[in-house]
Parts: sequence; structure tokens; C-alpha cells
Amino acid sequence: MKIALFVTCLGDVLFPDVGKATVRVLERLGHEVVFPTDQTCCGQMHVNTGYQQDALGLVRHHVDVFEQAIADGVEAIVAPSGSCVGSVRHQHAVVAERAGDERLAARARAVAERTHELSELLVDVLGVTDVGADYPHRVTYHPTCHSLRMLGVGDKPLQLLRAVRGIDLVELPAADQCCGFGGTFAVKNADTSTAMLADKMSNVLETDAEFVTAGDSSCLMHIGGGLGRLRTGVKPVHLAEILATTEARMAGDDGRRERSGATPPPRNGEGGHA
Repeated sequence: MKIALFVTCLGDVLFPDVGKATVRVLERLGHEVVFPTDQTCCGQMHVNTGYQQDALGLVRHHVDVFEQAIADGVEAIVAPSGSCVGSVRHQHAVVAERAGDERLAARARAVAERTHELSELLVDVLGVTDVGADYPHRVTYHPTCHSLRMLGVGDKPLQLLRAVRGIDLVELPAADQCCGFGGTFAVKNADTSTAMLADKMSNVLETDAEFVTAGDSSCLMHIGGGLGRLRTGVKPVHLAEILATTEARMAGDDGRRERSGATPPPRNGEGGHA
């Protein structure tokens, strides 16, 4: 299958390894991944803060870029972000309709139909749960609000994680509770956001996990920032990065295991760093 990567602006600027990991997973499964270089922000931030008119141009550009990709043979569009996929699927056509552009709304819906969050694409579209990953660490999973509530991905990320070789996957208490990020919510309601983050971190630490994973870099940035400031030693890792990790023994390799995050972080009280 020919798949277009919608990397998201946060991923492009701050977490490029997540996009690269997404490509590695899909190429390992035998699919062709293309990257439309003209893509920009999907406009979610503008919509969520009330600037829908300003978001209209971003929506139109997003539709133009990925509509062209579809015309060039792309069968599916993937993003390692439930948040941005949620915007494409649930906001783009609405923004166009409110602006009175019914043609753009129809085009946006057509693009949205082919747009999938990573776990959705793997499980629902490609019919895969075992992607050949190997990650021998204790991991807990946080289901992000947009993926859980807006997209309804359910246990698809957990299905993928359970198939990872060597992983010690532990259940996160009160997993469905928001981490407190919420984009600009964390800025406008800092005290409430911090309190929600404290609860989430307490639950993560209760699992004694080495890593906390999720399908959105934004939430991991929030949770990981808090855990880092407290010097807990628990590290954030995106779902795509776990799925991309394998035990590689290439020609000429000295037999060492090459994997993302191979060295476990020090546990609390053992010299952890922020």
C-alpha cells in the first residue's frame, strides 16, 4: 500500500524521531511511505482557540496537499497523533461549512476518510497487531484524550504493545483520566493542569515502569516534563518508537542489541537526571 505521512507540526519541529519511527514500522511491513513536503499545520490550535477564520486557509492547504497525494496514488494517510487526526476528521469540514465553503467541506471529508492515527491504520486498515517489535522494558500506556474519546481507538494501541517481544506491559491506574495538557488549556489553566498532571504522574510511578508511552507527543511532552523535573527516571516514549524497535543483527554487527532507548533509565534514588 502507498501511504502518505502526515507528520504534524509538533512532530516535525520537536519530535522528528517519531515520524521516522512511523516510516520504519510501515516500510518494515512492506508498504511504501511518501512524505508530501508542502504540508504544514492542520490548524487545530487555531480552531481550538477560537480563530476559525484563520484556520480556514490551513484547512484548505491541508486538503490541497493530501488531495494531490491521493491523486498520485496514495491509498491512506497516517499521523502518529490522535490529536491531529481528530482535527482532520472532526474539525476540518466543520470549519469549511461555517465559512460557507461547501465544496471545501466535501473535499475535507474525502481526505479525512483516508486519514488514520497510527494504531488505527495498523490494526483496522492493515490488519496487523504484531509488527515485529522487540522492547525488553517495563512500560505503561496512557490513552490520550483525543485518541480515546474523539477517535475511539479503544485498545488498538494495547493490542500492538501486547505483541511486542520482551515487553513488560503494566496497566496504568485511572488510565482514562486526562494528563492535563489539552494544548492551550495547560497555559490558560495552569493550576488545574498541574494538579491533573500530578495525579497522572502519581499513577505512572505506581506502576514502577521504566517508560510511559502514548500515541501523542504532546501529552508525552507534558507527562515527561513533569517526570523529568521530579527526577523520577521514568522516560516518555512514543508508541511508534516502541513499534519501530527491533533486535537487529546486521552483517558486520558485533552482536549488540540496537534499539531505541536500550539503556534503562536509572530508577528513583539512583542518580536519575531531568
